[in-house]
Amino acid sequence: MPFIGNQPALSYTSFAKQDFTTSATTSYTLSQPVTNENEIALFINFVRQEPTTAYTASGTSLTLTSATSASDDMYAIFLGKAVQTVNPPAGSVGASQIADGSIALGKLSATGTKDSTTFLRGDNTFATAGGDNTPAFSAYLSSTQSLSHASITKIQFDTEHYDTDSAYDNSTNYRFTVPTGKGGKYLVTGQLFIEGNATSKANGVNAYLYLNGAEAMRCGIDFRANPGTNHSPSFATNMNLSAGDYLELYARWDSPDSSAASCFGSSSAQYRSHFGAIKIIT
Repeated sequence: MPFIGNQPALSYTSFAKQDFTTSATTSYTLSQPVTNENEIALFINFVRQEPTTAYTASGTSLTLTSATSASDDMYAIFLGKAVQTVNPPAGSVGASQIADGSIALGKLSATGTKDSTTFLRGDNTFATAGGDNTPAFSAYLSSTQSLSHASITKIQFDTEHYDTDSAYDNSTNYRFTVPTGKGGKYLVTGQLFIEGNATSKANGVNAYLYLNGAEAMRCGIDFRANPGTNHSPSFATNMNLSAGDYLELYARWDSPDSSAASCFGSSSAQYRSHFGAIKIIT
């Protein structure tokens, strides 16, 4: 329907309620004046009372037919006094009444830091999205290392590209050790460039990944049908590691004439033999 002047805001209605502290009396004072007892609904011990029969009311005076006791529960609903606001009453709004994007971060009860770098988890806490793929290291062999026939030899990757947590030993044990509190899933990679000395050829070349001093994985090339001179076994694997676990990379060269071979290191910008690992964010 048309309005003269400003159109009134949409309002929401709820009835005023008064709770009483009861005692052995028939007289009580209302918080809002009424014309008569029909303008309130009176409940004693959760049972609605009949107006004029159980009580009368005028102005702010409420008179009961029978006295209450201190243990009684009594409250009144003011039927003649509707409270109107431009805001909906507490607890009356559902998800369908809320516009997308209308709730500011400060209104959320979740704990944690609320900003553009965090997200809200299912347990009502804010957490940082993503993370760093650390620990991570990459090391390479800087010079040639000799390999004996039919012998498993640890490759001494002595130069680091990077080592975020100082977890790789490039001078003594040539191993990566998972730091305290950094257990989890890791991507582990390695490559070896192995070539026979002089004219020696290979029946087979293998790279061995050791976990805590024992073989965990191997990859290799079998040349027994057609022996070759240079070979580059490589691998990439996922491993579930715990704090204190350590990784090492070994090589084996097998020659038909029992001759030795060499594992080649860097040549200018070519990192021929290298070893690395990086923690995977899960």
